Amino acid sequence: MKFLSFLRDKLISICIYVFVYVVVILLFFAFKVDVSLMIAFSFLYILSNIIVLMFEYYSRKRFYDELVYNVKVLDKAYLVLETLREPSFYEGKIVYNSMYEINKSMNENVKELSRQINDFKDYIEMWIHEVKIPLASCILKVHNNKDKFSDDMMLQLKRVDDYLEQVLYYVRSENASKDYLIGKVRLDKCINNVLVRNKDYLLEAGISLNVEDLETTVYTDSKWLEFIVNQIINNSIKYKKERNSFIKIYLKKFEDVVTLIIEDNGVGIADSDLPRVFDKSFTGSNGRDNVKSTGMGLFIVKSLCDKLGHKIDISSKLGEYTRVEITLSKNKYYDEVR
Repeated sequence: MKFLSFLRDKLISICIYVFVYVVVILLFFAFKVDVSLMIAFSFLYILSNIIVLMFEYYSRKRFYDELVYNVKVLDKAYLVLETLREPSFYEGKIVYNSMYEINKSMNENVKELSRQINDFKDYIEMWIHEVKIPLASCILKVHNNKDKFSDDMMLQLKRVDDYLEQVLYYVRSENASKDYLIGKVRLDKCINNVLVRNKDYLLEAGISLNVEDLETTVYTDSKWLEFIVNQIINNSIKYKKERNSFIKIYLKKFEDVVTLIIEDNGVGIADSDLPRVFDKSFTGSNGRDNVKSTGMGLFIVKSLCDKLGHKIDISSKLGEYTRVEITLSKNKYYDEVR
C-alpha cells in the first residue's frame, strides 16, 4: 500500500481539515485572539491530524500488504483468508467478513460440483461395465459364427471395446484409490496378455514383432500397466508405415530399476509436437492426418504412470521411429514395508 495513493484517497478529508483550519484561524483573527494561542492551536491541530492519518495508513497498510502478498505467493489464492488475521479497523473488518462469506459460499459450491462430478463418474463407470456385457456377448457370437461374419466385424467390435476401456481408465485415473493395487507383477506375462489382445490388429496391419527376454518382476498394478502398454501398442499400429513395419519390445536393467522399451519404425513424431504429446486432447500433425486420433490415449497413459510412480519418456524422429520408455521399480522396499 503506497503512501501517496493513500493520501490521494484521503484528499477530500485533507481538504476538509484544511478548510476547518483556515476558518478557525480567521475566527481567531476576527476575535483578536492572542498569536501565541493561535500558534499552539495550529501546532496541536496539524499534529493531531497527521497522527490520525499516519495511524490510519499503517493499520491499513499492514493488512492490505499482507493480503496482496499472500495472494501472489499462494498456489491456491482462494485460501488467502486462512493466512490473515482479522484487522482492527472497521473497513478491514467489512472486507474480512465479506471474504469469509464469499469463501464459505465458494466452498459449498465446489463441494456440490465435486459431488456431482463424482456421481457422474460413478455413473459412467457403471454404464461402461453394463455396456461391456452385451458387447462381450456380440464378440463371442461373432467368434463362434465366423462363417456368417467377416473378420472386419470382429475387429470393429474389439475397437469399440478398446474405446470403452479408454474411457473407463480415464475416469479411474481421476480416482486412483478405487482401483489401485501395487504388487509383484511378471512383466513378460503382462506384455503377453497385451500382445494376445492385439494379435488381430497386428495381423491386419502386417506388423512384425520382435520381443526380447522380458522375464523379470516389477512392482506395479498389473491391470493399469496392461492398459498403458496396450495404448502404446495401439499407437504403434495406428501410426505404422505402409511397408516393413515392426514393433520391438525389450528391457534395460540397472540395479533395482527396469526400463520397458517399446519401439516402432512408424511415421514418427515431429520435433515441434514431441514436448506436447502428453497434453490432453493434443493430436499434433499426425492427428490431423489421422481422423481416428483423439489425443487422449497418451494423456491417460501419463496420468496413470504418475499415479503408479512410473516415469515415461518418448523420443522420436519424424519418418523413422518412435521409442517409449517406461521406468519401473523392482526393489525390495515393498516387501520390507509389508
